[in-house]
Amino acid sequence: MSGLTFNKIAGATLATAFTIAVLSVGVPMLFERTPPAHPGYLIATPPEGAGGAAEAPDVPPDWGSVLPTADVAAGEAKTAACKSCHSFDPAGTNGAVGPGLFGVVGRKPGSHPGFAYSPAMIAFSAKTPVWDYDHLYDFLKGPQAYLSGTKMTFVGLKAPQDRINVIAYLHSLGSSLPVPAPRPKAAAASPAGAAKGAAAAPSATPPSATGRAPGAPAAQPPPASQPQAKTAAPPNGGAKPS
Repeated sequence: MSGLTFNKIAGATLATAFTIAVLSVGVPMLFERTPPAHPGYLIATPPEGAGGAAEAPDVPPDWGSVLPTADVAAGEAKTAACKSCHSFDPAGTNGAVGPGLFGVVGRKPGSHPGFAYSPAMIAFSAKTPVWDYDHLYDFLKGPQAYLSGTKMTFVGLKAPQDRINVIAYLHSLGSSLPVPAPRPKAAAASPAGAAKGAAAAPSATPPSATGRAPGAPAAQPPPASQPQAKTAAPPNGGAKPS
């Protein structure tokens, strides 16, 4: 190998090594970033108290008011997904993995004949007399969340009106639980109502027939007039002085 060829190879090797060194050091310097103090992704959330009003609590409604006006047909349509596990026929036939639901409203939990209930449902039955409207309302929202360990793996009905309609449909299937009377309406505490009530109320205690307010002490009668002493006759016999 001639000296010229060796110099070419050495020069190419050195040039390659120099290029690699420049790229490995210079390029990271061009794109260097300061690492975040806390790894992860920042998700912007509004501060507490900002935005709209707080979500109303999901409590059982006034059944005497909502059941008579519930959409039974819509409730039956919502149970289409339930028919893979339950049956709704009057014979009370148990489904593939669930008990028959005819007459379930008002029935004791875990008591339908021929079905092997979970230990969780048996324990729930020991302290719950019947499937009433409130228990069904909370259970249908999320069976696993309401009763951990139940065989019912249904995700639940989150909309309150859907649960009301389904309960109204179940109630139509031979239920033994009567619909309660509507709860009395609370008086509206509005400024107009308050003003109306204030106008209706007496502004002051009316006087009695005697002309005085009840409870006020009776006026004392004026003292009887005393007879006035007679004026002594003047010494001149009563003649007026001239």
